Amino acid sequence: MNFHSMLAARGAAGRPVRVGLIGGGKFGSMFLSQARRVEGLHVLGIADLAPERARASLDRIGWETARHDAASFATALKDGKTFITDDAEALVAADGLDVVIDATGDPAAGIRHVGLACRHQRHIVMVNVEADALAGPLLAQQARAAGIVYSLAYGDQPALISEQVDWARTCGFEVVAAGKGTKYLPEYHASTDGTVWDYYGITAERAAEGGMNAKMFNSFLDGTKSGIEMAAVANACGLDCPGDGLSFPPVGTHQLAAVLKPKADGGMLERRGMVEVISCLNRDGTAVERDLRWGVYVTFAAQDDYAARCFAEYGLVTDESGIYTAMYKPWHLIGLELAVSVASAALRGEPTGAPRGWNGDVVAVAKRDLAAGETLDGEGGSTVWGKLMPAADSLALGGLPIGLSHDVRLKNPIATGSPVRWQDVEIDETGTAVRVRREMEEAFAPTARAAE
Repeated sequence: MNFHSMLAARGAAGRPVRVGLIGGGKFGSMFLSQARRVEGLHVLGIADLAPERARASLDRIGWETARHDAASFATALKDGKTFITDDAEALVAADGLDVVIDATGDPAAGIRHVGLACRHQRHIVMVNVEADALAGPLLAQQARAAGIVYSLAYGDQPALISEQVDWARTCGFEVVAAGKGTKYLPEYHASTDGTVWDYYGITAERAAEGGMNAKMFNSFLDGTKSGIEMAAVANACGLDCPGDGLSFPPVGTHQLAAVLKPKADGGMLERRGMVEVISCLNRDGTAVERDLRWGVYVTFAAQDDYAARCFAEYGLVTDESGIYTAMYKPWHLIGLELAVSVASAALRGEPTGAPRGWNGDVVAVAKRDLAAGETLDGEGGSTVWGKLMPAADSLALGGLPIGLSHDVRLKNPIATGSPVRWQDVEIDETGTAVRVRREMEEAFAPTARAAE
């Protein structure tokens, strides 16, 4: 990629790539722990609603206080230090800033930060995949019109999957399926932020001591985060979503080519070109052999006999036909890898994955019977989980996006397992996030892809 030498050259010339981080949580802390070691990268500022929390995170990862004691953005720019603030807008507007990282996980905040990045001509890296699933196609379109890069975050699984898909297509292979691994059992869909720690085998007290957020961890468990991430992949890579949501088949790495192929050829996919998430657990709770819990994969097909013969000659694991095979990456390093996106945006003007169309959406589904008058508590909570759907199906249903399901009141009862629709909730149509989502639906409805 040559980013290391390009960054070093910028540093040597006194023009380091200057970065602003919004959100000093786990992902942001992981980025910061490595950013200080990258020549040619300068963290100009960090914005967090609780600046003391950000300072505590820096202390925890070993930053010397002298690195982040700048009194203003101006002194941080002059002295090569970092200024900490609670004002995200001031950070985005700061002189000298090249790239903004949104690591908030808040869809409404993400939409606002993209608007600020467009206004101030800053590239933006969206760790905030929640905002991307809610309105990413429109946000990326607005960024391109403003002449800036809107990018998925390298180290997070959607960007790594997008990289694998691009690799396969660049090599002339047909992409059959792409996705990631996770820990899944059907019962997890009913998990709440009150029961989540039982599934992880820790106490609520221990989780609190470690600063672990129950709703965030529950979103990973109940299937919501998988749906959000696969919507991002489908929209970035032009892949389709399963008609009835993710299946989470239990699959080991040695089985990828045999299972992640079309039903017509003996696999489990509706057709070629799908996203899917695989589980590290069999349905009886036993461990899958050679699981891919922390990794990402792509399955692809040889398009002639010669390529298939090369698969065999070079030891690729294929299905019985020899036509289908797979590549995978066993792990992802989350924020530790994020500098790749920063460098790609600043040095090459290229995203590490970005939505180009609207293929996938994530709709709120009831975890239990919900009564009229109840208030939904959003992603990772006790009332709803997020189910991946083809965008056209979501649009036809009038499904309520999971990103807008927090703190809204139900007008109608919803049965367990049923989707929540816009018409089922009281919602402020004048709010920025709602307006942007509605604009996205209108702009991309003609291209939304439905299940066949």
